[in-house]
Amino acid sequence: MCGILGYIGNQKKTVDVLLQGLSRLEYRGYDSSGIAIIQNGKSKVFKSKGKLSKLKTKINKHSPKGSLGIGHTRWATHGDASQKNAHPHISGGTSVVHNGIIENYLDLKNELKKKGYKFYSDTDTEVIAHLIEDMSASGLDFEDAARAAFKKIEGSYAIAVISDKNPDKVIATRKFSPLILAIGDHENYLASDVPAILPFSRKVVYLEDGDVAVLERDNVRITDLDGNELKRKVQSINWDPISVEKCGYRHFMMKEIYEQPQAILDTMRGRFSEETGEIFLEGFDPAMFKDINRIVALACGTSYHASLIGKYMIEKIAKVSVEVDIASEFRYRNPIIDRKTLAIAVSQSGETADTSEALVEAKSRGAKTISITNVMMSKIARDSDRVIYTHAGPEIGVASTKAFTTQLIAFYLFAIYLGRIKKQITKKQAIEMIKDALSIPQLIQVVLKLDNQIKELAKEFFTYRNFLYLGRGINYPIAFEGALKLKEISYIHAEGYAAGEMKHGPIALIDEDMPIVLIAPGDGVSNKKILGNLQEVRARKGKVIFLTSDLSAPEIKGNVDKIIEVPDCPNLLSPIVSIVPLQLLAYHIATYKGTDVDQPRNLAKVVTVE
Repeated sequence: MCGILGYIGNQKKTVDVLLQGLSRLEYRGYDSSGIAIIQNGKSKVFKSKGKLSKLKTKINKHSPKGSLGIGHTRWATHGDASQKNAHPHISGGTSVVHNGIIENYLDLKNELKKKGYKFYSDTDTEVIAHLIEDMSASGLDFEDAARAAFKKIEGSYAIAVISDKNPDKVIATRKFSPLILAIGDHENYLASDVPAILPFSRKVVYLEDGDVAVLERDNVRITDLDGNELKRKVQSINWDPISVEKCGYRHFMMKEIYEQPQAILDTMRGRFSEETGEIFLEGFDPAMFKDINRIVALACGTSYHASLIGKYMIEKIAKVSVEVDIASEFRYRNPIIDRKTLAIAVSQSGETADTSEALVEAKSRGAKTISITNVMMSKIARDSDRVIYTHAGPEIGVASTKAFTTQLIAFYLFAIYLGRIKKQITKKQAIEMIKDALSIPQLIQVVLKLDNQIKELAKEFFTYRNFLYLGRGINYPIAFEGALKLKEISYIHAEGYAAGEMKHGPIALIDEDMPIVLIAPGDGVSNKKILGNLQEVRARKGKVIFLTSDLSAPEIKGNVDKIIEVPDCPNLLSPIVSIVPLQLLAYHIATYKGTDVDQPRNLAKVVTVE
């Protein structure tokens, strides 16, 4: 997703703040960048296609100065990746940056063209700049013109605006796209994500949908679209700036893979009793769940895969039926929801547009709602009745790693919590399950020691163009997630399947040029079935990478090309152990191929448009 930065304060700092902040938003994915500042009462706009370094070179040639400005990293939606489509867009004296999609931009564009406004880009964003200029031409001051324009816009957006007509204000608003304010000393900031402002301020305000923020050097005001003043809480961010740096790792993704043991501990900390088997989830009331007879999990991408595993956990422990829905499809059918349904929205950022809208749809139909997310006060968190925060800390790499494993732990804790409420597990069983969970960080540490071995394995396989991942039982979603990691960052075509489906199509693809990753931790019946798949693959000369915790089966010897041996662990938690070597495999294959691991092409960390 695109990144937004805004600043008002010291003219000696403005350009540096904008460029530093944008560099900290590079992980969100972008194809162009730009800034606008007001210098001596006039807007100066600098834009460039490609990496931020190109923009910096252009700016350094002019050394602009001004006490306020806005900046943007763009990921193309309307219009191709080009300098003309890069933000900011300007009309008269109004400069605008925007994340999201303006759904009614064609209607607005046609109206504005009739009034004589000329369009120079292919973007929907340019409409906003012309619209504010048009409102100003009707006699409204800058603030009122901006609010009047925002009222006419339909869609999802985070917007920041500056104007020559009032060169001491930055105005911003949001709807379905994240935007935060940061309070400084005689200076104020806005950004689309926390890492951008961490070096400058820890005091932040999370804007809500429909909020309009007016930033001045010594003041911040928030109103609704009609100008009525609103109060929003100032919060302190406790992230250490070092947590958004690489800490000596080559890539953020590798750093975050290695952070998983600690992130899982942090997600569990304070939420259980080893003596009583109780689970403590902040703000949760058992009465809320006593009548629940059905659960719908709503998610996209990696969070969808986590939800598929969460389904196994909840159904096994709490004996409540769980349906997992792709959030982008959920609200476009007629979902059967009632007051005995619990909707669980799962999103690392808490701002995923499709998941957010699916949650709102479920809630409107009477469902009780909870969310599993990593970002406090995010939209999905605010819209849910209750929240389980994953405490994974900032995840900068686009390909999710620690967010996934902490989501699995959150599902596991909730399954135990619900199982006790439904009287489906005893105190003794809950205590044992908690002990099992506490063993997972150490088991991941064991897996991380396989890093060099997996790196050598990757060296042998990085030239292949297609991979097939197969798993069974609670680990079949790990086949999906393992394949997703590989294609996200290496651009190799990879598919994940439930192993029982191999004969229903994928077997036709298997030959000596098709590596097969078989995921077979020691889980009894499922493992035996996987050994059957192994024989079928070998009969067709497929290359086999075999992930297992049990090498005792005679079928393994002589039938696999490479083995990844992981430590044994309880079946319900085995996906957390199984995914780590597949994360490492994808990472090392991508580095051998020389791709941009942290910012893979065409992908964004936070998807805030449908």
